[in-house]
Amino acid sequence: MVTAQPWRVTHAGAPSTPLPASGALPLALSPSGSPGAAAPADRSGWSVAGDCGASLVERGGRDGGDGLRLTHWAPSAYRVETGRQLSGLPDGPYTLTAWARCGGGQRAVHLVLRDHAGAEQRTDLPPTPAGEWIRVVVSAEVTGGRCTVALGSDAEAGQWAHLSEVTLTPGTTGLAVKGGDLSSLPWNEERGAVHRYADGTRGDALAVLAAAGMNLVRLKVWVHPADGYDGTARVLAMARRAAALGLGILVDFHYSDTWADPRNQVKPAAWSARSYRGLLEGVHAHTYEVLSALAAQGTPPGIVQLGNEIDAGLLWEDGSTSHWDGLAGLLTAGARAVEAASPGTRVALHLACGTDNAATRRWFDRAVAHRVPFDVVALSYYGYWQCGLAALQANLDDVAARYGRPVLVVETGYPHAPGDGRFLGHPVAVPAEPVAGYPATPTGQAAHLRDVMSVVEAVPDGRGLGVVYWEPAWTAVAGSADPADPATLQGWEHQALFGPEGRLLEAARWFRHR
Repeated sequence: MVTAQPWRVTHAGAPSTPLPASGALPLALSPSGSPGAAAPADRSGWSVAGDCGASLVERGGRDGGDGLRLTHWAPSAYRVETGRQLSGLPDGPYTLTAWARCGGGQRAVHLVLRDHAGAEQRTDLPPTPAGEWIRVVVSAEVTGGRCTVALGSDAEAGQWAHLSEVTLTPGTTGLAVKGGDLSSLPWNEERGAVHRYADGTRGDALAVLAAAGMNLVRLKVWVHPADGYDGTARVLAMARRAAALGLGILVDFHYSDTWADPRNQVKPAAWSARSYRGLLEGVHAHTYEVLSALAAQGTPPGIVQLGNEIDAGLLWEDGSTSHWDGLAGLLTAGARAVEAASPGTRVALHLACGTDNAATRRWFDRAVAHRVPFDVVALSYYGYWQCGLAALQANLDDVAARYGRPVLVVETGYPHAPGDGRFLGHPVAVPAEPVAGYPATPTGQAAHLRDVMSVVEAVPDGRGLGVVYWEPAWTAVAGSADPADPATLQGWEHQALFGPEGRLLEAARWFRHR
């Protein structure tokens, strides 16, 4: 952020404007006429290309008062771009930020940075419910002292988009983590699952996803799983496969012999009769053993989760949130084992409540008060079970600032096809449009993942760490789904990033998101 001598920016068709001491350049809009009037957005240096009548400046910005918004709308189909050329910029990275809302359905609607001597950069505007605004960002490296910022729309009659509070700021954004939880891949492969590149060429699922841009593999670990899957030996083998492809590793300790989540935090059978002190020793020893083995084979994880979706605690009842002293002690034992076995590995604490800010605050306030060591706030986000992207953004923004730590959406997913719940006998029904604006199609799935990643990228101060897609490689093959076996996934084939024939779907290209 530039905070020293203000520099000046020359707008096309406007006088030179000093950059405020904050380092942000507000790209103001100016309406004409009486309050509430709308006018073509060709003032204050903004210009219009295409169907000019579809580009308006109106009162009714994000502040809800007399603030202004840039609107794209027309009663007939339209293509329009409203832009602003900037010159006199010191070379370096810049981020264009705007608050946006969008009715959805456009063929294309995006925030743009271009003419900066590099490839054009875009961020699509997500569909938003009435009244909700979402902050979007797009970054580029400026060389030659100039760039163009713009809003572009290609829309049918009546479709609309709004921008408010548009700024250009020195600095860059991006996502360090673009991952997938591949824990169930070995089970699936050993029962005949086939994975293919988008062109139909057969390939290893990890290699296919890595070629698409995935850069991290999340692996869950159970203490003594009944069938051996997701135990230490399997995790070590998967870590070797991931590392051979240059992928980072995140280890997800469930501290159970089976699935752990907000409704299930069952102690491992071998620990069931232990005292609290024995549980402390078990958490430390198990964590240390797994991480030491990973380090010994040259595959230390970059991030470790101490527990999975521990909204109500872990190792019930000793570590439930009804006994915060006990929960804090168990988490601290795990954190100390991470530090001892794998120095430099970051510790994440993971909750399921991605859009519930009150619940997230309540939990992490207690963790901080009990001095639990952690480096990352990890949350799950499934749009069909939780609130919309605006609520996710509000929660991520708040907790990143409140706890001064990066935030990670460590689980997300979305269907690429509807289903009536009968496929392979699974009792899972998928409606045609589980979340408004995102149909259960390959394109709708891609848009949903794209917009989740955009929300995380927009977390202020670079604290949006990334996104991990849950089980992107699960495919339904005969024998791969056994309701009696906890390792299998019931109905998830509708939400994987591979289609019915095993071909990679278009959503996977968003692993190449900045």
